[in-house]
Amino acid sequence: MKQSLETFNRLMNALLEDEQQNPVSKHIPATDLYDRLDLSLQADGIDTKNLEKALKDIVLATPKTATPSFFNQLFGGRQEHAILGDLLAVMLNNSMYTYKVAGPQIGVEKAVLREVCNMIGWDENSDGTLAAGGSMTNLMGMIMARDAFNERTRFDGVHQKMTVYTSADSHYSTQKNAAFAGIGRNHVRQIPSDTEGRMDMNALRRTIEADITAGFHPILINCTAATTVLGTYDDLVAASQIAKEFDIWLHVDGAYGGSVLFSEKYRHLIEGVELVNSFTLNAHKMLGTPLSCSLIVVKDKKYLYDSFSNDASYLYQTDHDDFNLGKTSLQCGRRNDALKFWVLWKSVGTNGLGQIIDKQFELADIARDYVRGNPDYTDYSIDDTVAICFNYKGIAAEDICTQLYENSELLVGYGSFKDDTFIRLVTVNANNEKQDILNFFNTLEAFVANNKELFGE
Repeated sequence: MKQSLETFNRLMNALLEDEQQNPVSKHIPATDLYDRLDLSLQADGIDTKNLEKALKDIVLATPKTATPSFFNQLFGGRQEHAILGDLLAVMLNNSMYTYKVAGPQIGVEKAVLREVCNMIGWDENSDGTLAAGGSMTNLMGMIMARDAFNERTRFDGVHQKMTVYTSADSHYSTQKNAAFAGIGRNHVRQIPSDTEGRMDMNALRRTIEADITAGFHPILINCTAATTVLGTYDDLVAASQIAKEFDIWLHVDGAYGGSVLFSEKYRHLIEGVELVNSFTLNAHKMLGTPLSCSLIVVKDKKYLYDSFSNDASYLYQTDHDDFNLGKTSLQCGRRNDALKFWVLWKSVGTNGLGQIIDKQFELADIARDYVRGNPDYTDYSIDDTVAICFNYKGIAAEDICTQLYENSELLVGYGSFKDDTFIRLVTVNANNEKQDILNFFNTLEAFVANNKELFGE
């Protein structure tokens, strides 16, 4: 083990040094991958020296998600204390289903969930759990909604025409989850959004009323905080009024933007969160913990137990159910994803987590101001998000993003809203500074100027 840890340290030192010199890894086309890197497996093992070389080649060729040149996804950067927690979790290798095998780590997870519930404004009857990602925690929200509507469903299966309501601009997992939950993709109603990407509450109400008239059973309203492309926050107060009127479970997919819960300045974006039934946030996105760290909390823990508890005498042999977390989990064997978040939170405090969030919005404002102040750019952004959406000189967003990637200049993606497609710059790396944002635009502009033939200029 000591030798492997020494190898790990050498590899990490090589990576950190390479990130300074090459913030974007040299692009390897997928068709060349197996020719360029030794990924083969053979009957006999190799010696430590050759193993380290193979690992180094792979590590240095892997896309670098922590540098100031990575703006491609809804995560990025490194929070050092969170990494410490994740490394410890790997070494300890506890599974989080019982107190017997996880011990104090159960308390770590419960402490994180309890404080999140407290911050929302829920009482001691609330609780939560962690799962492998936002799609999975959103699935848990849907399953609880299904079972809350009809408690026999978990025993007898789905025998009613249930319907689910979500924004047309929400995450694609809603349709998948409806299939998994037995509700069906065709029973997901995609509600139109307004000009800024928020779910149209009048259209939501009309759709629910029409479904009830047609004999359907509405069970779930899925709001988003924030949408994947524009970063828009749905109106939770208005949604909660509709949910209460029609007795429908209200879930908030805050996987991307729900972490504004920790910011005094931006918490207003989820005003009304205390009124919902369940709420998801991914600490591996705006809070910068390593992948993955997805939380779901529920206002009434009864529904966690109702939907996910199952007796297993070979497993649950000691301690109270409150400390046997497999009773409220979608999974059985489950890695310890709470420790990295707990270490980060413990080290910087709630105020420090708020500062991480505020820094991302500050960087977003810098980028938006740059776009809006330059006539070569077309702005599609809305305020109070960490997503900056734009086009440059009328060049197709797909072309710029692909060429920047294939030429190892920048990693940035594109998205669409209504009839427009544009570059989407996401400022979730709180380690960046103003100059890193300006360097992004300088790099983009210089690349286009020096490669006019690629863009038909």
